[in-house]
Amino acid sequence: MVRFLRSDTARHSRLGKNRRKLQKWRRPRGMHSKIRRKRFSYPIMPTVGHKSARATSGLIRGKKPIVVENLAELAKIGKHNLVVLSSRIGAKKRIELLKKVEEMKLETLQTNRSAK
Repeated sequence: MVRFLRSDTARHSRLGKNRRKLQKWRRPRGMHSKIRRKRFSYPIMPTVGHKSARATSGLIRGKKPIVVENLAELAKIGKHNLVVLSSRIGAKKRIELLKKVEEMKLETLQTNRSAK
């Protein structure tokens, strides 16, 4: 998979140097921009051919991720889905949900917060 970064993100802190959130793709519009001109050995721009197939779009490890906030939502999930625990739930409910996930033998997507 190709990561498309905004041009000059490695050079300027305001454009996202060491700040991944600010490195989002923005189309280069500068007159002399080598990326806009699609010069060899410069980062590539996203074009029509870079879109992923509809069947695999949005999947993580071949499974559809579903955000779960409570036990009722967890009960609806099947084996073909990936459990993503909401960031808004507290530690008490998170532990309860993780126990239930292990009991149901489902796969979870560990986030930084849930890894504590």
